[in-house]
Amino acid sequence: MSALGERLREMIASDGPMPVEQFMMLALSHPTLGYYATRDPLGAAGDFTTSPEISQMFGELLGLWAAETWMQMGSPPCVHLVELGPGRGTLMADALRAARVCPPFLDTLQVHLVETSPVLIERQRATLADAGASPEWHADIDTLPPGPAIFLANEFFDALPVRQFVRTEQGWCERLVGLDAEHRLTFGISPAPEPQLATPAPVGAMLEIGAIAYRTTIKIASRIRREGGAALFIDYGHTRSGFGETLQAMSRHRRVDPLAEPGEADLTTHVDFDALKRAARATGAHVAGPITQAQLLKSLGIDQRAGSLKRNASPQQAQDIDAALQRLTSTDPEPGLGERPAPGMGELFKAMAILHPQLEGSPGFPPLHGAQA
Repeated sequence: MSALGERLREMIASDGPMPVEQFMMLALSHPTLGYYATRDPLGAAGDFTTSPEISQMFGELLGLWAAETWMQMGSPPCVHLVELGPGRGTLMADALRAARVCPPFLDTLQVHLVETSPVLIERQRATLADAGASPEWHADIDTLPPGPAIFLANEFFDALPVRQFVRTEQGWCERLVGLDAEHRLTFGISPAPEPQLATPAPVGAMLEIGAIAYRTTIKIASRIRREGGAALFIDYGHTRSGFGETLQAMSRHRRVDPLAEPGEADLTTHVDFDALKRAARATGAHVAGPITQAQLLKSLGIDQRAGSLKRNASPQQAQDIDAALQRLTSTDPEPGLGERPAPGMGELFKAMAILHPQLEGSPGFPPLHGAQA
């Protein structure tokens, strides 16, 4: 058992079982023993790989999306470019390089990175040292300065803790993490149902509620509605709210038991884009999408960018570019880590844009319909 696992066992033995949301929060964000406090999880030597690490094309296209969005905003003389959960800083570095095609946009930018991991902050600092961005770091979005802002969030919301509920004969009971007879971490449920949940479902169904993601979306959308700007969320998830468990733990690119070694594996859930869309619209902001990652990247010109890169590439480099393009945009099923085949990244990942009401649409997305109320 990991050091954090031992700490959690002591907490549960003293205070009783904890909600899954609290378990996820501690496993990922404990200040000294949490997953993100102790490591760089990205790349072949880490636990997972994100789209910006697969190819420069991903960050470049998001940089062009941001520049075009700025022009649609009326080219304000000062704008904040904010990335949530910026990983190693790769996406931002690629985005800023691509945005050089629009010097006036770069001249107006102040870059902000919302990050809590001290390990990743140092990686971001090194990655962006030569980007000419002079970024500012924030522990959360509440400390961002006022003014128009463009937000980028790739694989950010999937790591936000969720609450889980199981439908019983008595009602929806919250799923908890407790201890079994051998003092090992185990899942259980609260003996009393949640009185505010009345969603009809068969006994045994599971419901995940991303309250933290919902509140974060409301904060971002409210700011955009008040001060101007837009946000682009890209993550794996579903476009309609529904039932089922999506909690998973990843270690060295393989799925593991979420309770086995807390703090040593990445914990994520699928993002409920339907809920985030409702949250954003409730503030009066407009919403484009969600659409698949493949639709967004192809609409933004990833095929043309790949062709441009290949013109000056060696045969091996051209092969790598084709492989990255296929991986980012494929909708074909991929091997499911010992389970049933999973959709390709192009299908599994979704994209959604939040817009100030004065913006008539978002680059890469289908036109908005009506008033987007």
